[in-house]
Amino acid sequence: MSQTGSKKLYHAQGLYLDGIRDGKIWDALNAHTGARYTQHSTGVGDGQQGFADFFEPFLERNPIRDIQVVRAIEDGPYVFVHVYQSLNNGESQWVTADLFGTDENDKVIEHWDVIQAFETETKSGRTMIDGPTEIEDLDQTEANKAKVAAFCDTVLIGGDYDRVTEFISTEEYLQHNPAVADGLDGFGAFAADLAARGQSMRYWKIHKLVGQGNFVATLGHMQMGQSHHCVFDIFRLKDGKIVEHWDVQEKILAPEDWNNQGKF
Repeated sequence: MSQTGSKKLYHAQGLYLDGIRDGKIWDALNAHTGARYTQHSTGVGDGQQGFADFFEPFLERNPIRDIQVVRAIEDGPYVFVHVYQSLNNGESQWVTADLFGTDENDKVIEHWDVIQAFETETKSGRTMIDGPTEIEDLDQTEANKAKVAAFCDTVLIGGDYDRVTEFISTEEYLQHNPAVADGLDGFGAFAADLAARGQSMRYWKIHKLVGQGNFVATLGHMQMGQSHHCVFDIFRLKDGKIVEHWDVQEKILAPEDWNNQGKF
């Protein structure tokens, strides 16, 4: 996890941990948000009041909340966090990925998120959240962001899977998506299984890309079969290649079910 201790990281984590984990909704909103709070979590209304209206009943339903920020990335005005949530002593468990935009005072003014149920059985034997957390190779930030951007454009959006070894290491590729095994073979087997079921995976657009050192996160619009999803992908890179991957996926609801302008 990022060790910079910056003000924007303080405010982003504070809104999450003080407001939701500790239940101090209005204290957190007043301390950590700026002049506006634009919301992209489609179940939540815009502004401070929208946040409070959603989370006040959430706190009542879930009096026991274990919320842990596992990873954090800072990039310009943005803070990305990868979070584990256990509610009511494990009655429900979730993985969330959140991107916060901040103002000139480093306070939160915009928020994007994706939430997915935490799955205990995975093809790789790894969990959806375990693995390295420390930010390294800060001098490689821009190169790693460019590598991931090219991977998204070429492979995920362009569909040129023959070039995947330009971006993903052939020696080490650790996977945290529950449905995908380790290595390029695992990646290929997942695609083959989709094809056998008459489905495919296609990314339509990468809306946000942030990075810090060896970690890069993207917010994308992905189609799986007939379903459209908002997905955060998190990549760890080493020596210019992707060596580890986490993701969090959420089906995009119909616009009539949104309480704001939408996921992107």
